[in-house]
Amino acid sequence: MNKRFKPKFNIKKGDSVVVIAGDDKNRNEPRTVLAVMPSEGRVLVEGVNMVTKHLKPNAQNPQGGIVKEEAPLNISNVMLWDPKAKAATRVSRERAEKGFVRISKKSGEAIK
Repeated sequence: MNKRFKPKFNIKKGDSVVVIAGDDKNRNEPRTVLAVMPSEGRVLVEGVNMVTKHLKPNAQNPQGGIVKEEAPLNISNVMLWDPKAKAATRVSRERAEKGFVRISKKSGEAIK
């Protein structure tokens, strides 16, 4: 992504989100964000986009083996979960005393 015009994403680490596109699409089950990669426009979500990795033997794992782990998916494929409305929601931002606050478009409440 262009460094001059850095995008502002409304999703942060620890948020509850729903996957709205892809193989793991489920708009009724909220999941937790493990990491956000703003420079790549990707997000790591718990239990979504599982890939199989083949590990060579090393000092920490002397036997090696096959491991399943989450892979990042595009941030446009997830949507913030509103716990009050129990649905996915869009977000607006309002200036507060301590920076910006994210406001749910469905319920009108601030998202922590």
